[in-house]
Amino acid sequence: MTRMRTQTKAAANTTAELSDEHRIILKVVAALRAECGKVAGGAAVDPQFFLKAVDFIRNYADKFHHAKEEDILFPALDEPGVRMPCDPRPVMLENHELGRLYVRGLEGALREGRKAELLENTRGYCGLLEEHIYKEDNILYPMADEALGAARGAALKERFAAVDREFAAVVKAQLAFAASVGA
Repeated sequence: MTRMRTQTKAAANTTAELSDEHRIILKVVAALRAECGKVAGGAAVDPQFFLKAVDFIRNYADKFHHAKEEDILFPALDEPGVRMPCDPRPVMLENHELGRLYVRGLEGALREGRKAELLENTRGYCGLLEEHIYKEDNILYPMADEALGAARGAALKERFAAVDREFAAVVKAQLAFAASVGA
């Protein structure tokens, strides 16, 4: 899917770093899709790859990235004076939960050697994330940036930086995995 927001424009926005994190997540999603293609084509399941991918999803995408969205950005959009034309957050939160279900299914299928279920859950997760990230980057984030304004945005960026510091070691390890999965 194409990105409607340009890098230059995104760099000035509160949500720019969240979009940057999305690009890293999508890299791992692409690697998961590629691995599913190999397995569907007859290759053996690489349990270590899938376990590392689950670790990435849980620690980078869910704990680190979602901490910024669910604990900082989304509540800020409820503050007095913040107005958006619509509220896509309930759908985004539902997607986060559905993603977690897919990951649990992926992990269980991997553990129990159920290849078809592993592929089904992995592909479901990948499709969900691709659509979800597109919606956040092109609908939610632009609305949030406009609704929050510069002052609130600067305060949120400081809170995002605190999350970066808290998760620095986890992020470093997960970025190494993301870098190892290809272009």
